[in-house]
Amino acid sequence: MLHLHVAPGGDDSWPGSLERPFATLERARSAAREAGREADGDVVVLLRGGVHELTRPLELTEADSGVVYQAYGYGTPEQEEAVLSGGRTITGWRERDGVWTAEVGDLETRQLHVDGRRAERAGIPGLPGSSPAATATGYVTDSAGPLGWRSPRDVEFVHRGVYPWTEARLGVADVARDGGRTVITMARPAFDWAMKLYDSAWGGVTSTGPGLPTRIENDPSFLREPGTFVLDRSRPGDHVLHYLPRPGEDPARTKAVAPVLETLLRATGTRGTAFLGLVFADATWLRPSRPEGFVHYHGSGYYEGGGVEVAALGEGAFVTYPTASVTIPACVAFEDTVDAVVEGCRFTRLGASGLGVSGGEGLTVRGCEFDTLSAGAVVASGGRGTVIEDNLVRGIGLEYRGSPGISIMKTSGCVVAHNEIGDVPHCGIVAGPGEGTRILHNRTADTMRVLADGGGIYLSGPQGRSHDDGALVRGNVIEDTRTPYNFGLYTDYGASWVTVEGNVVARADNTAVLHVAPPLENVVYRDNFWDADPIGHADPPDGVTYEGNVTLKDEHELNAATAAIRARAGRRPRPRRAGS
Repeated sequence: MLHLHVAPGGDDSWPGSLERPFATLERARSAAREAGREADGDVVVLLRGGVHELTRPLELTEADSGVVYQAYGYGTPEQEEAVLSGGRTITGWRERDGVWTAEVGDLETRQLHVDGRRAERAGIPGLPGSSPAATATGYVTDSAGPLGWRSPRDVEFVHRGVYPWTEARLGVADVARDGGRTVITMARPAFDWAMKLYDSAWGGVTSTGPGLPTRIENDPSFLREPGTFVLDRSRPGDHVLHYLPRPGEDPARTKAVAPVLETLLRATGTRGTAFLGLVFADATWLRPSRPEGFVHYHGSGYYEGGGVEVAALGEGAFVTYPTASVTIPACVAFEDTVDAVVEGCRFTRLGASGLGVSGGEGLTVRGCEFDTLSAGAVVASGGRGTVIEDNLVRGIGLEYRGSPGISIMKTSGCVVAHNEIGDVPHCGIVAGPGEGTRILHNRTADTMRVLADGGGIYLSGPQGRSHDDGALVRGNVIEDTRTPYNFGLYTDYGASWVTVEGNVVARADNTAVLHVAPPLENVVYRDNFWDADPIGHADPPDGVTYEGNVTLKDEHELNAATAAIRARAGRRPRPRRAGS
């Protein structure tokens, strides 16, 4: 086995030894390729502790098959923290009236982290004025406040709850005075797309378009809360970053990092690559700042124009949905890989999803931690035999609130097991149409904290052709599903060939629901424990078998009866390794 070393203080002209390491991962990649051609055995790239700053994404191809990228001392008490960062440290702060400013050239970012803590984009709660109203091209208000926005094209409207499961982000194009009114013209095509997609009738109210914003972000006049920032791009190429510091922060001692890269690592077509004990940090996603905005519909998907269809909900109620959607990208992406392993890594301070899996076979994500993410933790689309196990997901969906903790779609034989998921704004685990999905012994808590109509675990669509190749949801513990409209364990929208057995659901608005549209087909609810009866349990539809389930409203009785299930759910201890 050949070991190559990389250290932030290294030199790419050195041989990559322990004493004389390389400086960059690109140099280590080249050396690993050469070694792979000339020598038998495995190649391990050992990353020493510190921040490995990336100026471009690390791109791996089939030529990099079999290489292991590993933190030095991985799996031992001496493991070093090796951070792959796509960020830029901000310097040259000036302070005026309590606000720090820095000239940052052509910097583009949507995030800022100060001493490792996420700074929020500064914002205000909705459109000012006594009676603001929507128009075909934007909004009007009697408030002159928007006329004072320094750079209207940087301002972004947030629309939470257009549908209960949706939060959109739409940019402003112009602000102008028209008599006694202020006219706000929204950026296109995003606003046109939103007018088309957000067309519904619900609860006797018919709506067209996104409605009034629930929050407005990114203008210096919004800097009112400590720990918030604004990026002013009113002068092309001479952007200015504004930051309102938290108490005790000092521009001479505080480290502020703005994510710059959108992708840290992309592996395409590799076989047998592994990533062990690394930290992936400081990446952004710039597309929502463009005129296309972020026209969200559901989960990790958003709308980019094209066809829409209408789903009738009965008695004149309907919602519009896209015939096709695009998935939020991941800052670490695996495309058509075989037998890749991501183990013991941390994904943090990322402006999109953490880890994305597209196609391929046999990828394992094990024992990783995901936190401080703008979107979801793991998104898997297609592929066979993906295993997602023993991971910890906390504090995700910070910008794109509909993002699930773990999302899988069109997979075959995917296993999601022994994960712990909490503090998420919508669903914990989502499984769209697929085959042979196994969702086993996970623990979710504090899900659905922001948006509604979802669950700790959510399945939709066909899951196979029989119970042999269908979905199995077993041994999961789902607690504290927060919003007023949710279903802790939720089979929805034509789910079929699903077995739901031996799970525990407590403290949800609704534990489960058996009557949905399109109806459930060949779905079995068996031997589950709840603290309240599911909706429809007394008259299950023809497509649902409901048997052996137990409702225990007393918390102590429920905990005692489910002690064995609870003991097995959640992350398992990760064994230490013998050496680096």
